[in-house]
Amino acid sequence: MIPLSFKTAMSTDLEKLISIRIAVMRESLENVGRFDPERARERFANKFTADKTTLVLQGDEIIGFYVLLARENYLWLDHLYIDPATQGGGVGSCVMNKIIKISRSKKLPLKLCALKESKANNFYIKHGFELTHSEEWDNFYSRPYL
Repeated sequence: MIPLSFKTAMSTDLEKLISIRIAVMRESLENVGRFDPERARERFANKFTADKTTLVLQGDEIIGFYVLLARENYLWLDHLYIDPATQGGGVGSCVMNKIIKISRSKKLPLKLCALKESKANNFYIKHGFELTHSEEWDNFYSRPYL
């Protein structure tokens, strides 16, 4: 595997990030009958803040990204997407381990939500997240910083 690197996104990265997010979310959203690429594009674009977004790179290629937001007493993992073409080779675990190290260094737990029908639920459980509650479409998770 080519080593990963990380850098802060720029506004010019938006279209690439939207395409990765849609590619990752497509199957899960189709499973619940809620796949709408225009809605997905609009929702992400309206909330996109480049300086809060960390790109995951292999060489010069953007293969994923995450958004980790500081809250009063926890870190909220708002987005974590790895291009489906590069999934299965340990990239997601490498990125999650980086996020967990940030959580430990700040001594703050991590929280997130995942679509109920998403394969990401198993990924998060594998990385020490525990289900705290569920709502209509989403599961909510927490992971202590220890």
